[in-house]
Amino acid sequence: MTDAELIQGSPEWHAARCGSLGASSIHEALARTKSGYGASRANLRARLICERLTGVPQDNYTNAAMVWGIETEPQARAAYAFDQDVDVTEVGLIRHSTIAGTHASPDGLIGEDGGFECKCPGSAAHLDTLLNKSFPDKYMLQCLWGMACTGRKWWDLASFDPRFPGELQLFVKRIHWDEPRIVALELDVTDFLAEVDDVIAKLTGQSIEHLRTKLDAGLRELPVMMP
Repeated sequence: MTDAELIQGSPEWHAARCGSLGASSIHEALARTKSGYGASRANLRARLICERLTGVPQDNYTNAAMVWGIETEPQARAAYAFDQDVDVTEVGLIRHSTIAGTHASPDGLIGEDGGFECKCPGSAAHLDTLLNKSFPDKYMLQCLWGMACTGRKWWDLASFDPRFPGELQLFVKRIHWDEPRIVALELDVTDFLAEVDDVIAKLTGQSIEHLRTKLDAGLRELPVMMP
């Protein structure tokens, strides 16, 4: 079974993304404060290092909001497909073609050129999206990284809340390929992953070239073992 054929949420899917930077975490890798990078960057870096060293996924935490999002996602996907009159192809995981150790897990692919990401937030957040007709930048970054990994030219970002009246349940914003911003993201992600590689190389005594060869193989040789 290929990465793309994996079922999201399955043990195989969790294993395939272990140690890899996903599109939903890109904003943490780039998080900055007035004095420099934020704590979320250091926490994310530590998580990826631990995952690569142990082969054990570290993102097992769930809360009520996350459970709601997971349970509502199929309904959101169906609502979007009906509203846009499109077929949504579910996919597991797509790795970046040139940057080892990073991937996207889209909520769906549309035709030959499109992708889909849905958010099923609390009602207050959905209301804010409806009123402002915009999303937090972290979701925009997630979609841009989805395009960077898949090569697709546009991404539909949707907010869905079935508790609202019919026409207010779904809001969709289309994001188009942004070459300058995607190139800048790729440079920032490359720098971030180089920090991860450097720490693991120092801890294990393995060369960065060897570690990246294992990443190119799909992270399936985890954990990293001492020589």
